[in-house]
Amino acid sequence: MRDDLLFKPAYELASLIRLRQLSPVELMEACLRRIHEVNPVINAFVTLREEEALAEARQLADRIARNEEVGPLAGLPLGVKDLEDALGLPTTYGSIPFKDNWPQQDSIQVERLKRAGAIVVGKTNTPEFGYTFFCRNLLFGATRNPWHLERTPGGSSGGSAAAIAAGMVPLATASDAGGSIRIPAAYTGSFGIKPQLGRVPLGPTDMLSWGNLTCYGPITRTVKDAALYLDCVVGDHPADPFSLPHPGFSYVECLERPLPKLRIAWSPTLGYAHVQPDVLREAEKAAAAFLELGCQVEELEEVFPDPAAAWSIVGAGETWAHIADKLPEHRDQFGRGFLAIAERALEVTPERYAWAQRVRADWVRRLWHLFQRYDLFLTPTVATEAIDAHGRLPKEIAGRPVENPMNLIPFTYPFNFTGHPAATVRAGFTDSGLPVGLQIVGPRLREDLVLQAAYAFEQARPWNHHWPHLGAGR
Repeated sequence: MRDDLLFKPAYELASLIRLRQLSPVELMEACLRRIHEVNPVINAFVTLREEEALAEARQLADRIARNEEVGPLAGLPLGVKDLEDALGLPTTYGSIPFKDNWPQQDSIQVERLKRAGAIVVGKTNTPEFGYTFFCRNLLFGATRNPWHLERTPGGSSGGSAAAIAAGMVPLATASDAGGSIRIPAAYTGSFGIKPQLGRVPLGPTDMLSWGNLTCYGPITRTVKDAALYLDCVVGDHPADPFSLPHPGFSYVECLERPLPKLRIAWSPTLGYAHVQPDVLREAEKAAAAFLELGCQVEELEEVFPDPAAAWSIVGAGETWAHIADKLPEHRDQFGRGFLAIAERALEVTPERYAWAQRVRADWVRRLWHLFQRYDLFLTPTVATEAIDAHGRLPKEIAGRPVENPMNLIPFTYPFNFTGHPAATVRAGFTDSGLPVGLQIVGPRLREDLVLQAAYAFEQARPWNHHWPHLGAGR
């Protein structure tokens, strides 16, 4: 087995393929062997298309031999989160009533990744309709964190994050409505970025979003991998009326610019969160690294209002609408916890919805004024290290009782509410050896600045040399 391929950055693998120094068939075979080796333990992939993926790798190798132009992601094995359509594979949403839901076409994001040369290997696990920040469902079971098999890789893009951290594939799609890219990326020591709302088109779908919380984006091993991914998928599409025009530049090219002397705000708690002490310690050290990079870093004393209740109200109705027609015949097949949360949408009155949108407007206003004073905003990504794989929650954080599951993920959902781009970088490790993330939030439309800062941090505090050891190959 070519062990050296398993954790090599995606951009390096793509370059080797284009230069004919690596066969796409060899890479695909190495990834499939790795999946067979560790997926029975990790449960990151829930469906595979092995023969088709190998056939496409052979076809690509023939095209390269004929000197044909191939895309920037040519030959890269790709995992697709099971909330997103990939033609030829069911989109189950991690839900038993949808186990035979076969899409008619690729999502816009998957279609663009395939056009750039990526080869879909299979679908990655997710909690039912992505509703929890741990990765477990009744259809496929729990996904496990490669750093600690009794812990979750996070949710809802847990299968994608686990596949990246375990060396199964170099690229995986993800989505984020309240932290579902950043939480699993932080829990697994990977890089993840939630772009600006609308930057990557959603759909096509038979129902448009009205909460405007969800963003598509990547989970990768390095910042440059994510920039390359975004270069291939951004730009508006007629199927998504909320999608944004192409930014007009390459994110990869932006990475090489010297990092300006930025004004950076750091908030360890946003004024309302409680954080596991060793998580906070590592995040604080990571924030201080920007001082070494020549930036100003100031700790904010501002107390922000916790928007958890308002965020839940805005997002509830869409989940309910997705499953309503299945309930008469399939109610007992849905997870009880998921169904209880979905049915709360029926209790939302227009007055409550208006209140939630006022909370949202207040957060938008606060960040508008914050980014007049600062270039970037830093927080811990998650309040604790990765929790139990089956979702058993810790009873306290830093001596304070956990009264609501949202207490464990207080830093991510506010920026879905406001739409701002936000990423997570590996900040360090807890005392028990689990990864910690630092969240980097940028002004509206400034994924380029977020990526540039994340890349500078990665160069100063590199992490891609250290991944969990699993199976005979590592």
